[in-house]
Amino acid sequence: MTDHPASPGSDDAILGRLMLAFEGTELPDWMAERLVAAPPAGVTLFRHMNFSSAAQVRTLTDALQAAARHGATSAGPPLLVAADQEGGQLMALGDGTPFAGNMALGATGDAELAERVGRAIGTELRAVGVTVNYAPVCDLASNPDNPGLGARSFGDDPAAAARLAAATVRGLQDAGVAATAKHFPGKGDVGVDTHHELGTVPHDLTRMEEVELAPFRAALEAGARVVMSGHFSIPALTSNPSLPATVSSKVMDHLLRGDLGFEGVAISDALDMKALSQGPTQVVELIAAVRAGVDLLLCTPDRASQEQATDALRLAAHRELFDPVALARSAERVSALREWAGTSAQPELYAVGAAEHQSLARELAERSVTLLRNDAGLIPMRLDPGARVLAVMPRPRNLTPADSSETVEPGLASALRRRLASVEEVVTGHPPTADEIAAARQRASEADLVVIGTINAWFDAAQAELVEALLGTGVPVITVSLRVPFDLARYPSAATHLCTYSILPPSLDALVNGLMGEIPFRGRLPAAVPGLHPTGHGLDATDA
Repeated sequence: MTDHPASPGSDDAILGRLMLAFEGTELPDWMAERLVAAPPAGVTLFRHMNFSSAAQVRTLTDALQAAARHGATSAGPPLLVAADQEGGQLMALGDGTPFAGNMALGATGDAELAERVGRAIGTELRAVGVTVNYAPVCDLASNPDNPGLGARSFGDDPAAAARLAAATVRGLQDAGVAATAKHFPGKGDVGVDTHHELGTVPHDLTRMEEVELAPFRAALEAGARVVMSGHFSIPALTSNPSLPATVSSKVMDHLLRGDLGFEGVAISDALDMKALSQGPTQVVELIAAVRAGVDLLLCTPDRASQEQATDALRLAAHRELFDPVALARSAERVSALREWAGTSAQPELYAVGAAEHQSLARELAERSVTLLRNDAGLIPMRLDPGARVLAVMPRPRNLTPADSSETVEPGLASALRRRLASVEEVVTGHPPTADEIAAARQRASEADLVVIGTINAWFDAAQAELVEALLGTGVPVITVSLRVPFDLARYPSAATHLCTYSILPPSLDALVNGLMGEIPFRGRLPAAVPGLHPTGHGLDATDA
């Protein structure tokens, strides 16, 4: 790391704008040394490299805080420790309660339930020492072609999403965990994954006010302490289609702080996302983000990138590229967040996965499963003893970096086997190969009933081809969208169709309970299926 002459009060202060990260389930020596020598605002923990169990995470966060207390700001507030515990498809805490996520909450439409779920998630995070949750997602599911959002959204209705976002904020912060409204000012209508490229929100200011900003405004009114910027452009706000919101003062200062009156902490989305410049030129992005009004920069575990960021910020401060008044205000906001995060008592570790939280996860799952079609009268299932049921689904994989699906085992057959005597299983690749489609068709032709789940078939023609092949056997087929509801538009001839919004066990158990006629289907579609069903559609128990 290159040393630069320090400007009094500015050199170390600017490093307090960093959220660092590291690899490993234990505190590495270099990070412990960094917490002493050049203290950041905090760290972000990532599931795929920092989490193995709740007990391990609590030990790790204790070690982080102990190391920080020996740093230059040892008398200051606790270190921020952040994670992505959205629920559903993005679960940072692996042994946390498997809540179905935002779109499932959208299917219930129940803000009180969302608040209870938020409080439970916050309690579990606080128990392991996490004090900032990068949630809730406030982006609207208004564009099925957005590959980076999907079931992470509450739905496509601004007013409904606003109620649920506000409720989630209240729940998380009641538990002592700062909520993060993301990705400001709303990337639902972006048609690309901003992890890989810069996307654009094409709407004018009137539309943005009425639609995209509604959930954010509600989250801020509910007291959200953090807002995460989005790496996408909004030409209507910036007049520059190549300028990410993160580095635009018109977005992060004029809109967020001026128009919306936000007084909390603004954090960037992850710096390794390809919507931002990568490599040596990223130093320009970092400086521009701070100048635009971003308080915290979300680093990833790459040490070279972190050292580059450290050097760039130090030199920029020395060269007086930052307004000292703005920098001081930013430091005050970060310090206030750290003070607040240190005021809540830490729950006991048994709060993680507690029985009451598991019951709440089942309630969410059972109230969210949505029946869209029962034209063939297959539900409730009435099977003869010994009837052969074939369960088909793809092996879950991460469809975007904001995804933890690959950690989930295929569970459709297991859920059915808990209730039925004879269930065979086919797990295909994702997408399925031509040979897998042919083999599944053959197995289906020998069954009495087929239940097939799809995962984002909206983007996967091979999954749709598989469904059509099974429908072509003449055997009764029940289709299930296991994540986004848009899949039905890719196989519209399906006569019996449901949505679970999640591949986690409580949702699959709820699906089977509904198929057996033991619980009513109460979910309502939170995002319209293109050309087929509007938002709010769903069959009730009498229809089934």
